[in-house]
Amino acid sequence: MCKGKCTPSMIAKVLVIIGGINWGLVGLGMLMGKTSWNIVNMILGTMPTLEAIIYLLVGVSAVIMIFGCKCKKCTEACATCSSGPQKMEGNM
Repeated sequence: MCKGKCTPSMIAKVLVIIGGINWGLVGLGMLMGKTSWNIVNMILGTMPTLEAIIYLLVGVSAVIMIFGCKCKKCTEACATCSSGPQKMEGNM
């Protein structure tokens, strides 16, 4: 795992994990016959606009995770991470 990523990239990672756990709980709740285990809806159900914004942020975060962040800090971090094993092979 590469270290030294930018803050938006790290936030995206956390939001994708939270979104995945939320969807896992929704599915588990459906299988167990419960009405809903949607944690975002349980917390923000009285504020549908804020709930929609959270879902939108999780979706944008997923797109960032798919395509990767192209900022200078992330590009440099990934370059050093991917060149690490090649340096080790050359030293053997």
